[in-house]
Amino acid sequence: MPVDALLLRKGIVLGSALVYWVGVLVQTRRVRRRIGRSPNVKPRGLREKLLWLGWLLVIGGWLAQPFLTQDQRGILFSLMTSLLQPLGLVLGIALVVGGYAGTLWCYAALGDAWRLGVRKREKTTLVKHGPYRWVRHPIYLFQTLMVAGAVLLLPSLFILLLFGLHLVCITIKAIDEEAYLLGVHGPEYQAYLARSGRFLPGRRFLLFQILVWILFLTPAWIYPESRCPLEKSQLHGTEGHRCPDPR
Repeated sequence: MPVDALLLRKGIVLGSALVYWVGVLVQTRRVRRRIGRSPNVKPRGLREKLLWLGWLLVIGGWLAQPFLTQDQRGILFSLMTSLLQPLGLVLGIALVVGGYAGTLWCYAALGDAWRLGVRKREKTTLVKHGPYRWVRHPIYLFQTLMVAGAVLLLPSLFILLLFGLHLVCITIKAIDEEAYLLGVHGPEYQAYLARSGRFLPGRRFLLFQILVWILFLTPAWIYPESRCPLEKSQLHGTEGHRCPDPR
């Protein structure tokens, strides 16, 4: 891959991580100023501390990925060159931009009810408008889209493992938040649970199916040159055929 194209991908991934997490800091300060205290930034209990450790690994990995990922840098950080296609660049940018636009939509809908952690004795407003009309945790969905964009832009085993850790973290966080909100809001939240999806409205595994299609199936049929077909001579046992360099 040309150096300029790789630098563009790295710049987008690094920029998306900086914009997202600086945005979280700005949102934290804004809400703190309005409610007069911290929006539950400090983790409480061992479970939440371990969850925060997972988040820190995701944050650090997202920021460090552009510096760690190279064409040839061991199995963990080497780029999956067959996935470095123009469509992947376009989809990656679309996911990053769309994911952050959705995040800002969530911030606007939550207003002063936005919190980083759970404080069991606190009773916050149950937000059911904006994206929360259909999905209980849209902010995690949009964050997932941004990380998926990073996977498409700089595909490597490292970012795939990071993406898996991210999914584990948001699932645990969503379950904890739902248990808290059910205890606080009772029947009202129970009714909300019945008519909304955790991360997506509608079919439960739709997001997973879409991501698998984008990450693993797209290059195989849209870009047949990314595969290494066997020539007729090779089928008869002739040696000497080599796959073209994907770079």
